[in-house]
This record gives sequence, C-alpha cells and structure tokens, in this order.
Amino acid sequence: MSFAGSDFYAALIHELKNSLGLLSMSIEGVPPNGEPAHDGALDEARLLCQGVIDRLNQALLIYKAANGPIHPMIDACSPHDLVHELAEQTRALARGRLRVESAVADEVPVLWFFDRDLVNMALINAVHNALRYAGSAIRIEAAMRDGFLALRVADDSSGYPQHVLDSVAAGTAIRGSGTGLGLQFARLIAQSHDNHGRCGALRLSNEGGAAFELLLP
Repeated sequence: MSFAGSDFYAALIHELKNSLGLLSMSIEGVPPNGEPAHDGALDEARLLCQGVIDRLNQALLIYKAANGPIHPMIDACSPHDLVHELAEQTRALARGRLRVESAVADEVPVLWFFDRDLVNMALINAVHNALRYAGSAIRIEAAMRDGFLALRVADDSSGYPQHVLDSVAAGTAIRGSGTGLGLQFARLIAQSHDNHGRCGALRLSNEGGAAFELLLP
C-alpha cells in the first residue's frame, strides 16, 4: 500500500494528535500543589496542549474541505444539553480562574438538526480563545435569531481586532491573527449546514468583550 503526499500529510497530523492526546492525559494526572507558580504553569501547559490538539483537528477538516465539500452528519440534537455540557467542560478547563455562566433562551426548541461533533469542535475552539483572553468571565448561550439557532461564546476581554471583525463579515481570509485558523474552521462548519437553501454563518462582535456566534439553519 502506498501513500500519496496528501495521505501522508493527513496520517502525520493524526499521529501528532494522538501523541498530544497522551501528553494531555499525563498533564491532567499531575495534581496541583497550591503554589501559584506551579499550578499556573501546569494550567498553561494543559491548555496549550489541548489548544494544539484542537488546531490539528481543524487542520484536518480544512484539508478535507480543500479536497471536497464537508458532509456533516446531521441528526436531532439538544441545544440545551450542548450548552450545559460545554459550560461544564469550560469550568473544568478554567479551574476556578474565571466565572463561567450559561443560558438557554426560552424560545430555543428541545431539538435542532445539526452535526453535534463538528459544532462542538467549533465552539470549544471559541472557548479556548475565551480562556486565553477573558478578564474574569465567560458566558455560553443558545438563542434564536431570525429562524436560526444561535450558539454563542462571549467573554469580557478587550474584544476582537477590527481587521478580524471586517474579514469575517466580508467572508475573506483572516491574516496576521492567531485565531485565524480556528475562525476559518468555524465558518466552514457553519456553512456546511444548510436547510432549504439557508446556510449557516459565523458572526463576531465586540459587546463588552469578544462574542463568537455560530448560526445554524
């Protein structure tokens, strides 16, 4: 069996991702000792490791998108459960450094149709950015916007740079930003969801901080 160059690229990413997964598990097994220098460095290493794993997952999806359309596995999912579980995961990652709030608007239905794994990957990337830049709080929400399910991750950071807001609004590539790959990844996921000609979208804004919103038809 021979590998094409592109196959080797994908296989290498998978191998790196699996190795980092093992490293992340090892880091998780190191207990805090109450010393800020030790515990802070441990948290930084843990978040950095998970962030690289997320980036590798994103690179794989973007690679696949460059070679053909993304085909999400659409199924009936609970936005309520998704927000609750994401908030719990965020609290575990924050380890008390930040306040994590969550809310689901009354009008959000019990079920919505989307690829839960892909959507969760996009949202957890937004969570990692919020963990990095938030001052004291992260808020995870679900609401309805013009017939779309809106899944939102917001923080109280200084917000997105204007060129990032402009690039996402225009649908162009994001240059010179560490968040560019993750946002391109989220946009691909959103746009892969369509319902009777209505496609999903990514929306960014600065409202008391950075606000990331995934709209699903």
